Amino acid sequence: MRMPVTAATSIAAFLACGQAHAEGVLNIYNWGEYTNPKLIQKFEETYDIKVTITDFDSNDTALAKTRQGGNQFDIVVPSSTFVKIWIDEGLLLESRPDQMENFRNMDPRWVDVAFDPGRHYTVPWQWGTTGVLVDKAVYAGDPNTSAIFLDPPPELVGKINVLPEMGDVMALAIYYEGGAACTDDLAILRKVRDRLAAARDKWVALDYPSTEKFVDGDYAAGVNWGGAAMRVRLASSRYVYGYPKEGYPIWMDNVAVLKTAPNVGNAKRFQNFVMDPENAALISAYARYANGIVGSEQYMPEEMRNAPEIVVPAEFIDKGHFSPACPQSVTDLYTKIWTEVLK
Repeated sequence: MRMPVTAATSIAAFLACGQAHAEGVLNIYNWGEYTNPKLIQKFEETYDIKVTITDFDSNDTALAKTRQGGNQFDIVVPSSTFVKIWIDEGLLLESRPDQMENFRNMDPRWVDVAFDPGRHYTVPWQWGTTGVLVDKAVYAGDPNTSAIFLDPPPELVGKINVLPEMGDVMALAIYYEGGAACTDDLAILRKVRDRLAAARDKWVALDYPSTEKFVDGDYAAGVNWGGAAMRVRLASSRYVYGYPKEGYPIWMDNVAVLKTAPNVGNAKRFQNFVMDPENAALISAYARYANGIVGSEQYMPEEMRNAPEIVVPAEFIDKGHFSPACPQSVTDLYTKIWTEVLK
């Protein structure tokens, strides 16, 4: 339930996140190529705070590094499927974004989320979908199916790149075989294992691809995130993003403050800062994903407002499923399958 901003909480928010110059530093730990330099410059100039950014390449990497300790990170940006792990392990500060001034801008659909009910720890960074990207010049068939990479047509064999993200790929494969998110149905999982094992030899790579890899023709199809797919399409009109009709994952990355943060006040300022519509639009304009902030649309680049990779076509809306955090026993099953696929 969204918490009303009372006079007391407004004063607290002002003291924690107001416009007064704060000075000092802020250390952000985020996905690579995911942070708009213009956003950071604006934050630095607004608060007289020097920001440093360190990249990570996966949720597992970020979690492992934080568990080790010995870092100076203030902010981390985990995906929705991992947030509960961070909270349960006591790695995040209960920074109470729900009491911050700009919380009123958050889209109500993203407030009472299962991974952080009421938003006591996190605020949205960006959200999107995982689907398939296809070069229409190579394959003219239906792109809206996970068969593109799980049972590829001859034209695409040896030209497919798959994101090395277990959660996304396993979800797509499970939906393709008729299962549900976090299923532990062994019959379904055997089908998934066999399907992935057979498809693996038809892929050319398991990689986080650059736009150039697609534009230059190194890849003709792949599993990709919507925003990354949009960047490819803007560079080459040959490409189309498909929403698998069998089902596809919806995800959200979130800004959280580490419990060990040396600059807590500045970290809270940053959380409040990214809930401002103009600032949220800067985030989206750079990485090409939607955000969870109402009013940001008016500040978006024109090409994003109706982009097919951002605005899900009506016929595929009910095929998307928000990725939950699976029980550890289920994750262990998926990890075993994924490890076999990677061999």
